[in-house]
Amino acid sequence: MLNIHNISVSFSGEYLFEEVSYQLSPGDRVGLIGKNGAGKSTMLKLLAKEYEVDQGTIAIDKNVTLGFLKQDIDFEKGRTVIEEAQQAFTEIKALEKQIEEVNQALASRTDYESESYHELMVAVGDLSDRYEIIGGYSYQGETERVLQGLGFVRTDFDKNTDTFSGGWRMRIELAKLLLQKNDVLLLDEPTNHLDIESILWFENFLIQYTGVVVIVSHDKMFLDNVTNRTIDISMGRIYDYPKPYTAFLALRDEIRTQQKAAQKNQEKQIQQTEKLIEKFRAKASKASMAQSLIKKLDKIERIEVDQQETAAMKLDFPVSVNPGKVVLELTEVSKAYGPKQVLENVNLLVARSSKIAFVGQNGQGKTTLAKIIAEELEHQGELKRGHNVQIGYFAQNQAEYLDGEKTVHDTMLDAANESNRIKVRDILGAFLFQGDDVDKYVKVLSGGERNRLALAKLLLEPFNVLVMDEPTNHLDIQSKEVLKQALQRFEGTLILVSHDRDFLQGLSSIVYEFRDQKIKEFLGDIDDYLSMRKLEDFRGVEKQTQQNEKTETAPNSYKLEKQKKSLKNKLSNLEQKISSVEKEIAEIDSELVLNYDQTIAQEGFFDRYQQKKTDLEVLMKEWEALSEALDDI
Repeated sequence: MLNIHNISVSFSGEYLFEEVSYQLSPGDRVGLIGKNGAGKSTMLKLLAKEYEVDQGTIAIDKNVTLGFLKQDIDFEKGRTVIEEAQQAFTEIKALEKQIEEVNQALASRTDYESESYHELMVAVGDLSDRYEIIGGYSYQGETERVLQGLGFVRTDFDKNTDTFSGGWRMRIELAKLLLQKNDVLLLDEPTNHLDIESILWFENFLIQYTGVVVIVSHDKMFLDNVTNRTIDISMGRIYDYPKPYTAFLALRDEIRTQQKAAQKNQEKQIQQTEKLIEKFRAKASKASMAQSLIKKLDKIERIEVDQQETAAMKLDFPVSVNPGKVVLELTEVSKAYGPKQVLENVNLLVARSSKIAFVGQNGQGKTTLAKIIAEELEHQGELKRGHNVQIGYFAQNQAEYLDGEKTVHDTMLDAANESNRIKVRDILGAFLFQGDDVDKYVKVLSGGERNRLALAKLLLEPFNVLVMDEPTNHLDIQSKEVLKQALQRFEGTLILVSHDRDFLQGLSSIVYEFRDQKIKEFLGDIDDYLSMRKLEDFRGVEKQTQQNEKTETAPNSYKLEKQKKSLKNKLSNLEQKISSVEKEIAEIDSELVLNYDQTIAQEGFFDRYQQKKTDLEVLMKEWEALSEALDDI
């Protein structure tokens, strides 16, 4: 379908990649990965024919249609959400106009027996047949299904697109792209503006898609769930493996290990051959043998080990001072933007060292509450900070607050004080701003570099409570992993707003879901939350099934029995898990009674003990939900 042959691209005399070749065939779902600046977005633009290659060719089969989701979009003002999304159906819309014109012409005629009237009748028939073939009678329902899958509700459909934020307009653009049914989809960071529910829907859509998909994304879990092939752009070359991201990493490490072993053996053989050449050169009788060995050595194809970029930022968030036991208390907090009520009578108590995640659909108030906590937004209700609380706040658009006319170094110096001014160079070095990089103007930095600079600037302020709103936007996978490890080591209180499931794993012990102006608490991390949400959705389906069956004249008793049996099996498994965890906690309690000092001296004892209790609470909540579902049936 697409054949990329020996392409090279350079900027300012330096190659971004050189003599790169690969093919794309139907069914390929490719994760295009690499560090920021490696050339991923450039590669997408080359495939979309928006950039020209310096050398080589990109051949695309005739009649292949291609859709490209870019980060910059431009809508025509005055259209509603549904009208904009239906711009995907250009042929259907053109046919509708033609059919309407022909019908109007027929309505104005009375010469029913004339040849011209007959021709109009044939024309409207042909147009209607074509209209049906290309989905004219189903495109409206399909448009609504895709928009709802991407998070829109029916009341949004008739609103003008310019009343929505850039993130929501990006969703409309994505909806148009999916509705076009292109043969090739090129997606540049498609999940950046999607919430978890929309990402799950989008994953399912792409898994069923039969064409070619090329995705640039820093969402590791999304890549693992969707892709079946990984192309890594690294130091001007590509590494192409028929595996999703995590499996690709393991395979590439294995191949690199094999390459190193083979290279070591080859080097030994070369050294032995070179010694023989030197030995034979000195003897006239062996000169011909020496020449033969030299020719043999010249013909050897030297084994190369795949190059790997190892530069990574170094990051730690030190706790400034120890705060009181309660760091934040929110009472009856509400916030509205004009007529739109976002939060209503929210109550929240945050204990010292809590690790909290805010999740939920866009527009439900996560960022609003984060800003309220950081005291950057007026609100109704009461917010109390605890003793010695110092808040560090990383906004969703933190990088946009940077002055583009300042250099990287000056940006940091302006934010520093007398005590940490001497550390500025060291901090910048830890965030991969080295040498001449510190003299670059902010306006020429990439999105990832700006985010790294914003993170570096955060370290110049003392804090013991860290509020971060979508901190991983524009960070590559390696940088995200470094940030995650730093947050795992952080001993203060963490409040994290994110849609990145992989990033959130293991970072929270409490998840707050934002829905319908309220917040709801789930104990555990993002995986526990997702499993509980599935359980609640399941219970909702069970209740709906019960209501439907009550209205039927002949209830399906077999189906009910099957549902009961399934629930009972799940309850039985849960009860075994609960019993096992309770036994482990009881054993730890016994150890505490018998050998208190030795037990608490064990490294990480209290963390493990608390995790067991958290696990038990989550299991008990699941058991309670399942029991209620069984009772409902």
